[in-house]
Amino acid sequence: MGGCGVNVIEIKNLTKYYGKSRGITDVSFNVEEGEIFGFIGPNGAGKSTTIRTLLSLLYPTSGSATIFGKDSIKYAPEIARDVGYLPSEVFYYDKMKVGELLNYAASFYKKDCSKRIKELAGIMELDLSKRIDDLSFGNKKKVGIVQGLLHEPRLIILDEPTSGLDPLMQQKFFDLLLEENRKGAAILLSSHILSEVQRLCSRVAIIKDGKIIRLEKIRDLTENNYKKFKIEIKEEMSKDRFALEGINNLEIKDGKVSFLFKGNINHIIKKLAELEINNLWIEEPSLEEIFIHYYEKEA
Repeated sequence: MGGCGVNVIEIKNLTKYYGKSRGITDVSFNVEEGEIFGFIGPNGAGKSTTIRTLLSLLYPTSGSATIFGKDSIKYAPEIARDVGYLPSEVFYYDKMKVGELLNYAASFYKKDCSKRIKELAGIMELDLSKRIDDLSFGNKKKVGIVQGLLHEPRLIILDEPTSGLDPLMQQKFFDLLLEENRKGAAILLSSHILSEVQRLCSRVAIIKDGKIIRLEKIRDLTENNYKKFKIEIKEEMSKDRFALEGINNLEIKDGKVSFLFKGNINHIIKKLAELEINNLWIEEPSLEEIFIHYYEKEA
C-alpha cells in the first residue's frame, strides 16, 4: 500500500461534552498510512470517548474527523467496511456459539471470511464451538479480536486490547498485529500501559483530562525515559546525599530510598558507589509515574 500519502485518520479539534461531565476538548492528531500509532493516558482520560467519536458512535460537540480522507460522520457506513474495531468492553449475544457469532459478524462484509476466521481462531486458541456465555473474560476478548480482524481491514482500532489476555496470548496478539501492519494495515492502539505502546508504536499521543498534552515519537519518549531506583542502605541518611540533577520523587524511609532518575546513568552509578548498599533495584517506571512529570511540567 502507500502511495498517495493520505493520513488514514485525521482528527481536528474534536470536542465532546456529556452534560456537565468532562469528555474531550480540542483533540487533534493524525495517523499515517501503514503506521502503528499509540494513544495513551490513564484510565478515564478520554481515550474511549475520542475513539467512539472518531467512529461516529458518539456525535461530536464540535470539531471533525476523517478516516481514509472521508468525513467520519457522513460516510460512516462506507468507512466501517474497512475498519476493524475492538471496543474496551465487549458484549455479545450470550446464547450464540462463537463460530455463529463470527459468521454473523462476517455477513456484514461483502466477502467470504470463513478461511480467515479459522486462521485467527487457530492463532488465538479460540474454540469456535463454545457458547459465548461459557467463555471467560479473556476468551470473550479473543472473540472481539477475531471479530475486529476477520474482514482484513485497512485500519484497525483497538481500545485497551490486552486486558484479560495472559502474557503468552498478548505476545501472539502483538505478532498478529505486526503481521497485519506488514500487510499494509494502519493501527491505532489505545492503552494505559506504556510498555505495550513502546513495543509496537512509532508515534504516540498522550491524553490527560480530555486534552492531548504531548505528541511524540516513541524514540524521543524512551530516550528521555525515567528509570526507577529502589535502594536499601545500611545507614540513615539525609536527602542532600542525593543532590544530583535528574533525581525526582525522592523518598527516604526506614533505610529504603526510592527515586526516579532521568539523565546520564553513569552519574547516578558514581553517586551510588559512594554508599554502603544492601540491595538495589532498577526498574522501568509505570506510565502513571512518568505521567506525574508530564503533569508537573504542564502545571
